[in-house]
Amino acid sequence: MNFVSWCETIPEEITGDRVWRVKAYQLALFAADIAWTDLGPLMADRRTLPLSDQLFRAVGSVSANVVEGFSKSSRRDRARFYEYALGSAREARDWYFKGRHVLRSEVVTHRLQLFSEIIRLLLTMIPEQRGASLREPGPVYAIDPVDILNDVPLV
Repeated sequence: MNFVSWCETIPEEITGDRVWRVKAYQLALFAADIAWTDLGPLMADRRTLPLSDQLFRAVGSVSANVVEGFSKSSRRDRARFYEYALGSAREARDWYFKGRHVLRSEVVTHRLQLFSEIIRLLLTMIPEQRGASLREPGPVYAIDPVDILNDVPLV
């Protein structure tokens, strides 16, 4: 599977909405979809059952907060929800790292990179809405987004 072929499966009700143009939303929705396959092994191991629930909630929250923020009329409100999405993206990346003992290493590496890319995009979107910089310096991620969107490893 890859990102392009996945995009072709998304219904027009979603792709026809203006929020679909937001790359962070596309990637977050993609991440939520592929996370489904990751949950099986995490749920099967009693040690990571609670982790699977937290991961599922965090991953789903990223795209949901981007959508909600996109729908707000004020830049300040949009920025606040993009910040929530940022927190959830970082949380999801953290849970994936913690699940590395159960998930295949290629899967964990891919998901860490995918969420790092989502984080990078959100760290660009938030100051654009705020009209000011964040309290932290911009991230330095040496990830080529093309690398994480082709040949996506599945569990």
